[in-house]
Parts: sequence; structure tokens; C-alpha cells
Amino acid sequence: MTADRRIEEITDRIRERSRDTREPYVARITAKGSEGPKRSTLTCGNLAHGFAACGPTDKDRLMGDVSANLGIITAYNDMLSAHQPFERFPELIRDAAREVGATAQVASGVPAMCDGVTQGQAGMELSLFSRDVIAMAAAIGLSHDMFDAAVYLGVCDKIVPGLAIAALTFGHLPAIFVPAGPMTSGLPNDEKARIRQLYAEGKVGRDELLKAESASYHGPGTCTFYGTANSNQMLMEIMGLHTPGSSFVNPNTPLRDALTKEATKRALAITALGNEYTPAGLVVDERAVVNGVVGLHATGGSTNHTLHLVAIARAAGIKLTWADISDLSDITPLIARVYPNGLADVNHFHAAGGMGFMIRELLSRGLLHEDVKTAWGTGLGAYGIEAKLAEDGHSVVRAPAPAESGNAKVLTTVDKPFSANGGLRMLKGNLGKSVIKISAVKPEHRTVEAPVRIFNDQNEVKAAFESGELNRDVVCVVRFQGPKSNGMPELHKLTPMLGILQDRGHKVALVTDGRMSGASGKVPAAIHVTPEAKAEGPISKLREGDVIRLDAEAGTLEVQVDAAEFAAREPVKVDLSAYEHGVGRELFAPFRALVGTADEGAGVFAA
Repeated sequence: MTADRRIEEITDRIRERSRDTREPYVARITAKGSEGPKRSTLTCGNLAHGFAACGPTDKDRLMGDVSANLGIITAYNDMLSAHQPFERFPELIRDAAREVGATAQVASGVPAMCDGVTQGQAGMELSLFSRDVIAMAAAIGLSHDMFDAAVYLGVCDKIVPGLAIAALTFGHLPAIFVPAGPMTSGLPNDEKARIRQLYAEGKVGRDELLKAESASYHGPGTCTFYGTANSNQMLMEIMGLHTPGSSFVNPNTPLRDALTKEATKRALAITALGNEYTPAGLVVDERAVVNGVVGLHATGGSTNHTLHLVAIARAAGIKLTWADISDLSDITPLIARVYPNGLADVNHFHAAGGMGFMIRELLSRGLLHEDVKTAWGTGLGAYGIEAKLAEDGHSVVRAPAPAESGNAKVLTTVDKPFSANGGLRMLKGNLGKSVIKISAVKPEHRTVEAPVRIFNDQNEVKAAFESGELNRDVVCVVRFQGPKSNGMPELHKLTPMLGILQDRGHKVALVTDGRMSGASGKVPAAIHVTPEAKAEGPISKLREGDVIRLDAEAGTLEVQVDAAEFAAREPVKVDLSAYEHGVGRELFAPFRALVGTADEGAGVFAA
């Protein structure tokens, strides 16, 4: 099955651009993989430390280099609903490994913070940086060289990208990502949004808001809206790092447990000890990266992945750019509507046919590369399925994805898309580069030209809104929110306020060097503006009363000021000391100093 010419052209240019970094990367992991199991080279003292706490059978197996040992990297904690189900997974994995004569050990735990808890709080300033901490923490666990493959237990926003960076840094090891699944559906997302907006207007109190939020986020599993966490699961499956059909099965169900055991056995089957050696660094190549971007656009996924996919690709020696992402959006139809791009949640998406239907549909029009290597085997066509529990109640069987969508309002075909493109694109102009997600923005709101109101902190926006100062056509500029300033927090709590202004009939937009996440909603938001204000980018030269024109259709972001006069302006500098202490922020000063630009993934690692 041949990919569409336009897909091939973009893939080829990524491949050519990446040649000087991808080829050395592949050479390194190939050389590392050819060395064979590292346990055989450890000293007796090294090895004894590595299995001292194991039972007799596991100890006997670990003494040699014939049976495989699986490293478990887990993001378990029982505060975060999406990761609480992982508490049971290590024992399931160890049991499944023993069934095939192998062993499994928890190599390390990694931190997993919840953006839902830290949203609008100081802790959110550690969120983006936690991705790179997670990668480093996983690397520490794998550095013991005790493992022939690894499984990665993670779900949410920065956790999966961090684990992916680690998996590719140890790209000679086979890797399978094992999700925990979404929580069951609670209060509908549109009703939750309605209550939030009423609260922002002062029409309901905190008690009613908390009741609505608790009814939305009510049990174990991922939040059910289609933000970064669920975009992560889609990406890992479409890039071939999940077992087929495993992304959106609810936690603590027999099928979820069966998928976890199956993933364990598959990871053990693809080590260098067998005949199906499949290193993670060869699974994630230029074609897999393009498949991930196409999947993101086809589902209206999170804008955070304009950072994370770039960083993940770089870990595999691949140079992905915002221009690539934007160009792929132009040719990828939107075929899923999941909140905030629709009323459905991910459980409705899964029930309508889910990943299997979507992948098969995109493959049928050449919008994905089918000829890829995956953790399941060769060819993405194997992912056009639906996973079910076998009659024995303990194993997985697969059937072809349904021929028709179970709900055409949630999941449709390429021939009848919800939109001709993915709605995530790059903006360029005299303010630099930024990205915007317009799949949830109505066409009449996609072009805004209005005077700016400048803020250097998101709390200033709330104060201005409550005092009525924003009750007009306005472009809210929230600057000094980039990675160098304060770690680039999400500004998601601005959405209800800006939405109210838009509902009142005003032309409203947001321009920021911060983030807005996968739930940016109905207001046009030019986010990730780079160069950022802290780096004296053009956004730092804006003044009150300047007029900005944001044109999402044309892909432009311009301040309407004489070019010579604008160039002569001095960049504004502000006191950022309030961002430097408290909730551990002082520990991240080196990250703020070293972090790269948003369009290069906003990471602290060298290319």
C-alpha cells in the first residue's frame, strides 16, 4: 500500500533534513544491539546486586543470558487518576513473564504530575520540564544494563513524551508502551464547560463548580476529553509502540488486564535473544513520525504535541519542524470529533470504532505509511482492528474494525470529513512563529484584528476581566510565559473568560509565548510564540494600543506597526523573581537557563 504523494514528499524532506543526525543515531543503536545481553558482561558482584531481592526461580534465570529480563518503567502514583491503575501492573507483568520462562523487574519509577491539579497554580511551571526529568529518571533505571527490553507504564501529558524520549535514547532496546485506559464517562464535557463559564461569570458558586468537576473526574483512568493525555495514547498506537487496539480500554477490566499481559509477552518476544528483534529506535523512523502527526491532525489532537513530537523525533535523530506539522495538517482531513472539538468523549470515540477504524480509513487513502516496523510486527495494517476478550476470559482476540462507524457524528470517513484539514497550523509574521488550533474555532472567529491589552501574568487577565476592562474587541497578549521565563505553563484557565467575551459578540484572541494545551477551545489562540519575551523576541516589543491581526486561515500573525519604528523599540524587561522560588521552582533554574526554543521542542537536551 503506497502512501499519498504529498505524504511521501514531506517524509522525504524530513528524511533528507535529518540525514546527518539520523544515520549516526541508527549506527549507535545498531552497534549497541549487536553486543547482546549486557548481564553477561556484568561482574558477579554487579549481577548479585541486580537480583538479590528476587525469588529462587527468577534468580536462576537472571544468572544466565538465555532467558530475557524485562525492565518496567512505571509512572504509578495513587494521587493521579490516570496512573493509579498501574499499581497492579508490575505483578501482572511479572506473572506474564514467568509464564514464558522470563523475568521482569521494576527498573525505576518516574514522576507523574497532574496538570489538572496544578492548572493555574505555581506547580504548573514545573510541568513541561517534568518531561525531561521523566526521561532522565527512566534512563537512570535502564542504566543498570540488566534488561533485554522495556515496557513503559504512562498515560498523561508530559509522562508519555518523557518516556518516549527515554525509550529512544535506549533505542537498541525493544519497547512497548502499556496504557491504563480512560475512566468511564461521567458528567458530559460540554456540561462541565457550561458550569465553568457560569462560575467565571459569577452566576454559580464554588460548591456547584466542585460538584460538576467531581462528576466529570470521578474515578480511576484518564480524563475523558481529548487533550494531551489521550492524544498520547493515539500517538503511541499509530506510531507502532502499543499493541493493536489497546489505547482506550477502561482500567480494571478483564480486557485491560489481558492486554497488559499480552504486551509483556510481546516485548519479551522481540528481544535480541529471539528471531524478531525489534529495537525501538528502528520502529520510530521518519515514516512513524509522519504517521503520528497525521493521526494528531485527523483526531484534532493536542497543541502540546507541536512541542512533544518535535522533542521525541529529535531523540531518534529526526528533525521535525512546525512547517512539517502545518503542511501535514493541510492535507489531513479531520475525521474524529471528540471534546473540545465535539461533544463526545474518548469512550464514545472508542465505541464508534476508535483507533482501528481511524487507522484503516486513513490507510485506505494513503494518508499513512503502511510499510513501517512496529512493536507488533511489520505493517500498520495490523492496527486496523478491534481488540476483544477471548471466550476464555483471559486472552485477547482481534477482529477487523467495523466496516461503518458506530456514530458518524463522532467518527467519520475520509470521504465525508468534519473538516478538510486538521486545523492545527503554524502562524508566521513580524511577531515570530506560533501555532494555533482551529478545529474547535468557528470560521467567523478565525480572523481577529483588534487593539492589544498586554499582561505579564495570567492572573492579571482575570483581574482585568472581572473589572470589565476587557469588555470590547481585544487581543490579550500574555507574555513572559515561555520556557525560559517560567517553564511555559498552560494558561487553560483563561479559556472560560475569553469565551465569555466572544459570546458577548466581541472579536477576541489570545497571543502568548505560553501554552494552552489540547483543550484550547473556541477562542483563537496563537500560542508558543517564539522567540519568547524572555529572549527579547518581538512579543517583548509590543505596547498597549498596538493593533494585532491574527489570520488563522492565511497563517499570519502581525502587529500593525511601522517596521522601522517597531524595530527601534527596546524590548520590555520584567521582574521574574516571583517565578523562581516555591514548590521547587528554585531547583529548576538550570532548566530555565538551558531550555531550547518552543519550535525545537522546548527541551533541555542537546540535539
